[in-house]
Amino acid sequence: MEPEGNVATPASLDPENLGFMCGIEVHQQLATGKLHSRQPGELHDVTIDTLPKNWPKYNRRLRSASGEGGAIDVAARFEARRNRSFVYCQSPNAGLIELDEQPPLIHDKDALDISLTVSGMIGAHPVPLLQTMRKTVVDGSNTSGFQRTTLVATDGVLETEGGPVGIDVLCLEEDSARKLDNELTPDGEIVTWNLDRLGIPLIEIATAPDVKTPDHAKQTSIALGRTLRDTRRVRRGLGSIRQDLNVSIMCGDRVEIKGCQDLDWIPKIIRCEMARQLHFYRLANQLRAAHGLPVLSPDRRVESPNVTDEVSQILGLELIDVSDAFTSCDSKMVKSGLESKSIMLALPLPGFNGLIGVKEFDEDGAQLPRLGRELAGAAKLAGVAGVFHSDELPAYGIEQEFVDAARECLNGVDAFVLCLAPRWQAELALESVLNRARMAFERISQEVRNVVIKKGSPEDGTTTPMRPLPGGARMYPETDIPPYSITSQHWEKVINNLPMTQSERLERLGTFSISEDQMKQLLSRELDDYFVAHNSGLPAKAWATMLLENNGEIGLMALVLAAKEAGHVTREGMSTLMEEFAGENPSMDQLANKAEELGIKPADSGDLLAIVEKVVESRIDFVKERGMGALGPLMGLVMKECGGVADGKQVSALLREVIQRHS
Repeated sequence: MEPEGNVATPASLDPENLGFMCGIEVHQQLATGKLHSRQPGELHDVTIDTLPKNWPKYNRRLRSASGEGGAIDVAARFEARRNRSFVYCQSPNAGLIELDEQPPLIHDKDALDISLTVSGMIGAHPVPLLQTMRKTVVDGSNTSGFQRTTLVATDGVLETEGGPVGIDVLCLEEDSARKLDNELTPDGEIVTWNLDRLGIPLIEIATAPDVKTPDHAKQTSIALGRTLRDTRRVRRGLGSIRQDLNVSIMCGDRVEIKGCQDLDWIPKIIRCEMARQLHFYRLANQLRAAHGLPVLSPDRRVESPNVTDEVSQILGLELIDVSDAFTSCDSKMVKSGLESKSIMLALPLPGFNGLIGVKEFDEDGAQLPRLGRELAGAAKLAGVAGVFHSDELPAYGIEQEFVDAARECLNGVDAFVLCLAPRWQAELALESVLNRARMAFERISQEVRNVVIKKGSPEDGTTTPMRPLPGGARMYPETDIPPYSITSQHWEKVINNLPMTQSERLERLGTFSISEDQMKQLLSRELDDYFVAHNSGLPAKAWATMLLENNGEIGLMALVLAAKEAGHVTREGMSTLMEEFAGENPSMDQLANKAEELGIKPADSGDLLAIVEKVVESRIDFVKERGMGALGPLMGLVMKECGGVADGKQVSALLREVIQRHS
């Protein structure tokens, strides 16, 4: 049956009726050194503007290579055509291995142990022999042109709120370099990378396509993140964990969506992708019907007749220089481009008038899918800033007379795309546009897409194309790292030492007299182990509060709290003592002596009672008038009389007793 649903209301699309399928890949940085170089895994907070001048820089170009089967991967071939060069900035934690000037070392033992631990936590089965592979990546994010990745385990199960989700594979791999800048030049694009992140270990977990709905995808991502954090050995913070979504509907095809860092956005991102695939299935059949071609089946498993030759005749590669038609155009963009020796190149798209589309929005404020945006995305991958198309013109300062002049140069064709760039780049961009326009006659193509990002968050949940979806041709063995055998004894040791789950940790905290909020905060900040280990003899609530409100050495904090409970230091003086003994391991006597020396030892209880009685007597009329309401105002007076060294809790108790006596 033909798929039903309104693309303008993505939230109303029915996943089951549309044949929705979804799997998730999660990439989690580990809190260890680098995977194959023994360099520290620290990140340096620099931008292209704050990059230290003493960091060495290296210029490189990368070429694609054939995989184990002898073929060059489609994604690698695409990247190699983009005419890009790369500048690598060597951070203090990047050495010869990161620069691809020295063979890699064997796996970091801690990283391998964590990956096996996670495998045990999700019931996955380890492979008996770890064989490191090279995965071709020629976008510049790896100096070597490939990413090292090792299959660790397969066939696990993740329990989620919406039901069990199968785990197909768990891999241990290197993270990529971090992009600092990219610059378009007449000779190509120059991309600058920071090598600080290159080589940091990542666990990659890929689920089976068992995700049932967009909301279930969010639940699955939460469960994956929770499982990884339960190890207490992964990095935290923005960018330390990344989710990729593999999404398809029956009339579309699989698309991998990257950049889904905010879990709350996942359902909306998926719904926008469902709407996009539905829109382009309908557009393909509209184009086919207009040209008398057989329509696509709503089921991608049904093979459709090949119409490649017919489409190539409808849309031929005909690029026409229309620069002369724009010499008097007042558009600043056009003027500056032509003055800088760029040309205005045109690609006719006969029969596409009104089908390229203009910007419109769905009911949630996201941009509706349209071919024009896909064409622009294809052009941008060639390095140009964008293109103009006939459905959106006049716009951008290009008036109707110049649109008419361009159409006249194209013999009155109803639709066209313009690109303003150096000739080589405009030709590459419009060739990409033509390929994407031809694909409009077909089912949505398998590709990698990126969530539209603005100020660290998705702008509206829509995506833009990045590259073709890679295949198996990108993989070949890593010859510099010997295979590693996982023995049954090794695996048994891992299984017998799995970390506690969050529910188990919460149950353990429930045996202490602390609030629910304190329990949640201790868990969230991974302080519960410290709380339990140092809790002996300490008041539970006070110890939890101290852990949550202070950043310092755990053992010293416990000792200072014990000193406070023993009456050696006031509550207000505890932070002073921690500053005094930072980095040391003092005895209780040393703490007591220092507190007395600094005047932060609590007043004697007998003296304190006398001070309280004195203050109450001096304000007796106020006390008789207000009763216990006088307690608050009198607290400050008593503390002032004590010189700030009295224990507030003790003062409050004594004041309550004396006020009651005089009421």
